[in-house]
Amino acid sequence: MSNTFQVDLRGIVDLLSHHLYASPRVYIRELLQNAVDAITATGDAEQGRVDLVTGDGRLRVSDNGIGLTEAQVHELLATIGRSSKRDELGFQRHEFLGQFGIGLLSCFLVADEIHVHTRRAGAPAVLWIGSSDGRYEVRPGEEREPGTTVTLLPRRGSESLLSGTTVRELAELYGSLLPVAVTVDGESVTAGRLPWEMGRNGLLAYGERVFGFQPFDVIELNVPEAGLTGAAFVLPTPVNPAVRGGHRVYLKRMLLAESVEGLLPDWAFFARCVVDSTELRPTASREALYDDGLLNDTRDAIADQLRGWLVRLAATDPHRLGRFLGIHHLGVKALALHDDEMLRLVEQWYPMETNMGQVTLADFRSRHGVLRYAATTDEFRQLAAVAAAQEVGLINGGYVYDAEIIERLSTADPEVRAERLDPTDLSTRFTGLDPDIEFQLHPFLTVAQRRLDRLGCEVVIRTFDPANLPALYLVSRAAAFHEQFTTSREKADDLWGGVLDALAATAPPDRPQLVLNYRNPLVRRVVALADPELAGLAVESLYGQALMLGHHPIRPADAALLTTSFMGLLDRAMPEGENR
Repeated sequence: MSNTFQVDLRGIVDLLSHHLYASPRVYIRELLQNAVDAITATGDAEQGRVDLVTGDGRLRVSDNGIGLTEAQVHELLATIGRSSKRDELGFQRHEFLGQFGIGLLSCFLVADEIHVHTRRAGAPAVLWIGSSDGRYEVRPGEEREPGTTVTLLPRRGSESLLSGTTVRELAELYGSLLPVAVTVDGESVTAGRLPWEMGRNGLLAYGERVFGFQPFDVIELNVPEAGLTGAAFVLPTPVNPAVRGGHRVYLKRMLLAESVEGLLPDWAFFARCVVDSTELRPTASREALYDDGLLNDTRDAIADQLRGWLVRLAATDPHRLGRFLGIHHLGVKALALHDDEMLRLVEQWYPMETNMGQVTLADFRSRHGVLRYAATTDEFRQLAAVAAAQEVGLINGGYVYDAEIIERLSTADPEVRAERLDPTDLSTRFTGLDPDIEFQLHPFLTVAQRRLDRLGCEVVIRTFDPANLPALYLVSRAAAFHEQFTTSREKADDLWGGVLDALAATAPPDRPQLVLNYRNPLVRRVVALADPELAGLAVESLYGQALMLGHHPIRPADAALLTTSFMGLLDRAMPEGENR
């Protein structure tokens, strides 16, 4: 024995309102959708008309579309989820916006009772009355011109959604671009043409009205495969790349939603779009786009058009391109990681921070030959002045994507050389001391090394520029890795601690170096001190200053050393018993 499912209409409506639609305001979109489909079915959309009339707390939506027969009323208005008959009756054609039935069902979000008066040419008029409790009845209707009138009787608490002000606002929002005339209480809400048919100035004004900003520029979009036309409006101010901007999307000139995601690639966060498509598919809620192969191809096509705009800007208006890059460099740099054309654009036009000032990669390469860079901003800060004094050009690769772009440029072009500067590389450019002087300083170096041995630091004396820099703390990448490794070992449990100990035993690292500058007058005075204790305190103070000038992390042991050396020097400067 077989049974049929029982459908609870109130439960279905609750499902729609809480899980499918973001807001009950979409009921206007569904009513307009059904009306436009009915007009489209006549084959004469140019003469189509949809009138929305408010009053007495009710809303009436009338169209001069094809209308329905009594059989179609039973099939389309009282059936949920079955589409075969809709195909036979002609309501599944490509040019239609949606489907009868489910759209009307959404009206129960705001109405307790719905009246549908409809007449098809050559057939008697029909009145369908549906209630939110699942009951409906069909009666003979009044003889009128072919078409349909839907009347909504509000449910308690939804009266404001059927008021004249709200209905006009929603009708203009969803239906302003529809190809049929739409009026609310006798006033037109349709624009008559698409925004990108208004010319550049009209399109810029439209973008400012819709998005609330004066666009930096506007780019017309056209993707024939998706039947898509539209425009991308470039934001005039920086935005957070992590925040995905929404776009205003129309399907067959009916607004799908104001904040649709996924239309543009992630790197194009600098643009907001308004588009209309005849081929892209909506999700079940009709508030987002279905992510399929066509949407992927459309996204790629729009990306190509945005990329083309940037290339044209570089060729025709470099100053304007520079302004754009100053605002939205993150998006362009993200694209440059995957696109050779954008990589060249960044190389030629985007200025990066160097120890010679703001310079493009192309200019830097023409001056220095090698794209030598520091991988982090802290590393750049500690090395920039010293590298400049040695006439070594250095790029700050610590900003987002900069180091990756430099490396990718060397991979994409065999003529480009890129080299990450290891801090210890600079020490090879420093001048060693005369052997006699080095021999005389041996006692001092022994004292200094003894004071810093417990911190794992090697003390050396060299001569280098600038002379006003007394000391430089240099950490090789291997030493920096070992320090992080040691910190992890201290926090690890016994199991992972044993693994880390085994790894550590295989690669003894270079020790960090405190390089004292013999050209600096203060250092010359320190190395000449006859008191070993005072010399040790001075070396510890120079060590602390070098750490801070180089923006190195201060470990607990370093902090303790800074405190003891500072207090020791104060004690030496103010001996006990001395007073004024």
